Amino acid sequence: MGSLLLLLFLLGIVAFLYSSVGHGGASGYLAVMALLGIAPAMMKSSALVMNLAVSFISFIGFYRAGHFKLKLFLPFAVASIPMAFVGGTMTLADSIYKKILAVCILISIVRLLYQFKNQGQPTRPIPLWAGLLSGALIGLLSGMIGIGGGIILSPLMLLMRWSSLKETAAVSALFIFVNSLSGLYGQMQKGGIHLTENLQWAVLVTIIGGLIGSYYGSQKFNVPTLRKLLAAGLIIASVKLIFT
Repeated sequence: MGSLLLLLFLLGIVAFLYSSVGHGGASGYLAVMALLGIAPAMMKSSALVMNLAVSFISFIGFYRAGHFKLKLFLPFAVASIPMAFVGGTMTLADSIYKKILAVCILISIVRLLYQFKNQGQPTRPIPLWAGLLSGALIGLLSGMIGIGGGIILSPLMLLMRWSSLKETAAVSALFIFVNSLSGLYGQMQKGGIHLTENLQWAVLVTIIGGLIGSYYGSQKFNVPTLRKLLAAGLIIASVKLIFT
């Protein structure tokens, strides 16, 4: 019972913080499950299910606040959706899976801690080839390890000045949702999905965390202290994945 409560508490915190920047939180959920010893086969599918719920909630929050732009979303999504399906049909050895996941978690740490600033610089149009290529690569990786890809897409968009902070969060949220859905479908076609016990409670907790986080992210502010605490936990999880 104690381990279940700890799991639910940590998942709720992850959902809150990730949804505040337009993310579904899959890399965080995977890190929490890895720390608590859940099997990789169950981690992948379970994280995508939670990702679907939280990323959709996050998208609605940013969409209602007027931050979503379809022209920013389409170049990435057109290529990422089919590639996420392909990635979902692929089976990785546990050792390789853990190493790739550890790298993605480290990327998510950078995204959580590094606060991109709007300097009043104008945004630039997304070259079609760049949107398609990056979308395809991120989609494939997303399907392979069970994430939505927002932790990679959003830093890319901000560094290349393709969108503002809030626009990036809105695009990332929907990008994560469609990739998670495509990746799950790929897993089902490959041989079914494997979900952790008490998943219904985990989904409920992450939905609550996602609702609160998307509200604060789209309407209010972010919480830097909590982000640092989450980053510390993610570092521990990534180290464990690398050396186990």
